[in-house]
Amino acid sequence: MMIGGLTSILDTTVFAAACGLFGLLFGSFLNVVIHRLPKMMENDWQCQCAELRGEEAPAQEPLSLALPRSRCPSCGHSITALENIPVISWLVLRGKCSACKAPISFRYPFVEALTSLLAALAAAHFGFGWAAAGSILLICGLIVLTFIDFDTQLLPDSITLPLLWAGLLFNLFGIYTDIQSAIIGAMVGYLSLWSVYWGFKLCTGKEGMGFGDFKLLAALGAWLGWQILPLIILLSSLVGAVVGIGLILLAKHGRDVPIPFGPYLASAGLLAVFWGKELTQLYLHLT
Repeated sequence: MMIGGLTSILDTTVFAAACGLFGLLFGSFLNVVIHRLPKMMENDWQCQCAELRGEEAPAQEPLSLALPRSRCPSCGHSITALENIPVISWLVLRGKCSACKAPISFRYPFVEALTSLLAALAAAHFGFGWAAAGSILLICGLIVLTFIDFDTQLLPDSITLPLLWAGLLFNLFGIYTDIQSAIIGAMVGYLSLWSVYWGFKLCTGKEGMGFGDFKLLAALGAWLGWQILPLIILLSSLVGAVVGIGLILLAKHGRDVPIPFGPYLASAGLLAVFWGKELTQLYLHLT
């Protein structure tokens, strides 16, 4: 019995380590998505606007997630394979470009390490199977959305909508919840924030949040079911309020400057992925 238990622990540890390594490598790609996807969207919008005006599309350097190769934004130095090893290269280079010594943002190794840590945690939490694979997919999507929203206050449909459909697909087989709860979760997630948006706009004449927030909460509802949505809304609102007040008081953040809500939804969604049922039970017990 003891040998079987040790074998199970060893298998889980090896699986978690493998997923952590995958997360480390894939985190490097997530950095590319975070950096380039908003620029690709902007280029596309410029081309569409030019087409509507009957003008020629502006001359633009071809940009995709694969091309061109990563390079230093200061001097244009192409990043070599040895300079692109997740976390390690940043440490060896001491956070500076090897050519011009311009600083390299700490965000790059942070995203890589965060993806690795959360992927390993998902593997250890769910064990080998589709639940771990799906949770890692969701984690990667939430990480990308968080940092893009911080930078641009955008939550791209090219990420939120595939996440929504992927959640429904996984729950078609009851991986996280039953399909009925997932479908209701997607609808309630969207309509709840949609209602808040229109209520706020009718009362103040201003837009309180973006449509991307509706779609992100709908995606989380599709993954985790409608039962977990009150917890996600409560946690995200609480964290958002604390951070927002802190920015206004400490950083002199203007009250009229919008604060992205997507990162708080994503953070609450991550907590719900791992400990949603436990946190819900604790909340119900306390109340």
